[in-house]
Amino acid sequence: MGRRYRSRMAKTKKGLEAPRVDEADPRDLTDAPAEELRSRESHDAERYDGGDLTEYDLEGSTFSECVFEGITFGATRLRGSRFVESVFVDPFAPEFSAARTTWRTVRVDRPRWGSAELFDAELESVRLSGGKIDFLNLRGSTLRDVVIENCAIGELDLGGVRATRVALVDCRVGTLDVTSAELSSVDLRTTTFDRIDGIPGLRGAIIDDQQLTLLAPLFAAQHGVIVE
Repeated sequence: MGRRYRSRMAKTKKGLEAPRVDEADPRDLTDAPAEELRSRESHDAERYDGGDLTEYDLEGSTFSECVFEGITFGATRLRGSRFVESVFVDPFAPEFSAARTTWRTVRVDRPRWGSAELFDAELESVRLSGGKIDFLNLRGSTLRDVVIENCAIGELDLGGVRATRVALVDCRVGTLDVTSAELSSVDLRTTTFDRIDGIPGLRGAIIDDQQLTLLAPLFAAQHGVIVE
């Protein structure tokens, strides 16, 4: 975790916990052609360098200690798949279809995703760095020890999530939806938002003074306070 982020966490009130992210570092990999992947298979210690998996069916597959470099996931069906101690570098997808997937000790670098459907997923010890995502749908998911940093996100749907030790670091988010979310030690301080839906769902999050000023009209409206 970056030095800047650790220093900011040290300034928070007692009881707020920083994400504990174990960095994925797969080694001794075998190069394998991405185009030969099939659904409901297990893959260990493989590197997929380039390749187009558009409309491939990989539902229910398991990837352990694998690296995906520059892979195109165009409507690739990943529903119910598992990624463990794996790394994605420069993944591209107009539609990233990964509902009900499991991510444990995973790093995603510079994703370029249009619609990323990760609803009802489980993310634990995950770092997502850089890139641009138009719509990141994590509705109903469980997030534990997750860092999203330096990422531009048009719409981030955290409706109904259960999130513990999560940080959005230096991100730019258009709309954040936290309707019915259950948050614990969720750090939003260095991220900017144009709009937030489901204000009561922010309970358990930490924001800074500037964000509070921007949110004041929304808080007032939520509680029936008229500001003139």
